[in-house]
Amino acid sequence: MQTRKKYIFLTFLASWLLLFFFGGDQLRHFAFFSGRKAEARRNWPRWTDRSLLKSFADPEELQSDGDPSLPSPRARRAAWLSVYKNSRCRMETCFDFSRCEKHGFKVFTYPRERDQPLSESYSKILTSIERSRYYTPNPEEACLFILSIDTLDRDHLSGQYVRNVDEKIRGFPLWNSGRNHLIFNLYSGTWPNYTEDLGFDIGQAILAKASFYTENFRPGFDISIPLFSKDHPQRGGERGWLYQDSIRLKKKYLLVFKGKRYLTGIGSSTRNALHHIHNGKDIVSLTTCKHGKDWEKHKDTRCDKDNVDYEKFDYQELLHNSTFCIVPRGRRLGSFRFLEALQAACIPVLLSDGWELPFAEAIDWGKAAVVGNERLLLQIPSAVRCIHPERVLAFQQQTQVLWDAYFSSVDKIVHTTLEIIKDRLLPHRSRSRFLWNTLPGGLLALPGFSTHLGDFPFYYLQHGSSPSEKFTALIRAISPSGSLSQPILRLIQAVSASQYCAQILVLWSCEKPPPPSGKWPQTTVPLTIIQGRRKLSDRFFPYAAIQTDAVLSLDEHTSLSTSEVDFAFVVWRSFPERIVGFPTQSHFWDAEQRRWGYTSRWTNELSIVLTAAAFYHRYYHSLFTEYLPAGLRELVDGLAACEDILMNVLVAAVTKLPPIKVTQRKQHKEAVPQQVKGTAGAAGGRRFSQQQDCLNQLVDWFGYMPLVSSQLRLDPVLFKDQVSVLRKKYPRLEKP
Repeated sequence: MQTRKKYIFLTFLASWLLLFFFGGDQLRHFAFFSGRKAEARRNWPRWTDRSLLKSFADPEELQSDGDPSLPSPRARRAAWLSVYKNSRCRMETCFDFSRCEKHGFKVFTYPRERDQPLSESYSKILTSIERSRYYTPNPEEACLFILSIDTLDRDHLSGQYVRNVDEKIRGFPLWNSGRNHLIFNLYSGTWPNYTEDLGFDIGQAILAKASFYTENFRPGFDISIPLFSKDHPQRGGERGWLYQDSIRLKKKYLLVFKGKRYLTGIGSSTRNALHHIHNGKDIVSLTTCKHGKDWEKHKDTRCDKDNVDYEKFDYQELLHNSTFCIVPRGRRLGSFRFLEALQAACIPVLLSDGWELPFAEAIDWGKAAVVGNERLLLQIPSAVRCIHPERVLAFQQQTQVLWDAYFSSVDKIVHTTLEIIKDRLLPHRSRSRFLWNTLPGGLLALPGFSTHLGDFPFYYLQHGSSPSEKFTALIRAISPSGSLSQPILRLIQAVSASQYCAQILVLWSCEKPPPPSGKWPQTTVPLTIIQGRRKLSDRFFPYAAIQTDAVLSLDEHTSLSTSEVDFAFVVWRSFPERIVGFPTQSHFWDAEQRRWGYTSRWTNELSIVLTAAAFYHRYYHSLFTEYLPAGLRELVDGLAACEDILMNVLVAAVTKLPPIKVTQRKQHKEAVPQQVKGTAGAAGGRRFSQQQDCLNQLVDWFGYMPLVSSQLRLDPVLFKDQVSVLRKKYPRLEKP
């Protein structure tokens, strides 16, 4: 046994010695060739056909694995933690929900200090809040607090950089380590790394920031906002560039970019590589080196030619005529180009790795943008070519939806930020992503009204449903005598005889109390008296008694027949998002006065249907009362017949559509309160002047003219045709 073990040991030793002596030379050769291969990789390419690769890439570019000035994720995280101690904040841990229970979602802005300058953009943000329905001047009622210190630009090389912010905010008695505070920021960090250092400790405050790195973003707590310029409009904003009658399935260019490229520093590698995809035909990528004071010191061999080619194309013309627009990162992740592409319906192709997209908590960017990878730039052209034309059109349409709903003005950007926070407070009553990403958008779909799609007037087609088959008549009584006049008695009888009427509500807005129940006419439907507050805006209050989708708004002096009511309701059920009614008005631009005019003359044009006799969806009562700020409702209560105009302006702003006029037997005469003899004409003139003032003040508040003109009137089939009345469904409409 011992001998066998010795033989095995000697055999193993001999095999190892043979391998060492006879295979060592091969191992040394292997190491040598490995070293040569490594050297070859470092010096690649060194082939005789190097000229074939010149148009593709320079060796210096290919040898770099990335931008050397770009800090590593660990370095960025360390910089973040050094400033933001509460990096793990969530709504449940760093927000006091109890402050929002008693008074609801109210926002307080700190008083502005006289010696503290504000940038134009931050002034717009504060104005947006202070003129909104969220604002409260009382900090005891506030759920959320906004600093009066300008925190938008935290680049310490900037002239708008505010110093000693830490010292200032610690002196605020309401600061409370930033709890229930919202801080806005557009620019953070400075040359050369542009880290997300704000220069002060935000504590437990929510950060609404542009160019947000995903790794630093606190989901469900922070909010990513778009980068916008100081010239971005306060309210209203310009419309998107895609119109229904100007849609081109194929544009001149497929993919474009025109902008600065950075010769050194962070963000330079992405923009320096864009020239690789330029083909001069349907893909145009133009860059210029003229950026910064010392650009000539760093200019490369391409700069002179790039600068010449850059001037050959107009940026706006490229936006108008391209299907896709490249949106690469700049020094920071976001850029103004993102909003410019959205407005132009040029589908953004994003090349900004690690960017938390604006309002991504609510917006589905997969339906409006192409998110690319900076390292896979050369695959972008083939990727966008593979997108089906139908999907391209859907992308373009969605860019317009998002631009108009959330990005066209500072007001919308700020209000979207606040509404996202508000949704977090009551998750069970928050908006679904469908509401956020479908017209008219999340800001105009109030979850306090309902979270069920079938309860809104906009989603019947998508939901596959129809409005209810009954309506509620709401008659406003303002007679100073306090008695029942013959017109209101006839109106109640005519409306109650409609086969579609569910109930009649009389809004009693007289000084004297309403007559006893025995004085009211007997009807086949319930008749309810509601005591009003004698305010014009009362007629649009969301009364709990209104349970039907349709509301027929009436004045006590309105004269309608049952056939007129029936036909108008049938028309409204086909257009539940619009106002459908009888008496109409129109607006026009008065070039001499340089203001909007208002006329009641009967013309082919109409843009307003008076709510003295009109159908509309009950949701507009909630929108009128809860969406509009209190200041607008006070304006309505102070000017004659302004509530009609405001309701039409509101519905037009929501739907972007005109109202619909239907057949009417008699011309409607607008009721004017009884005046002393000889003063009726003067009262009518004052009333007309007030209506003009109302319209112009509303345009100023909305930031644009929302009303849409139309020449459409809908009549019943065979209306006034020379055929037998037995063939007509509404023969009484033709009787005088």
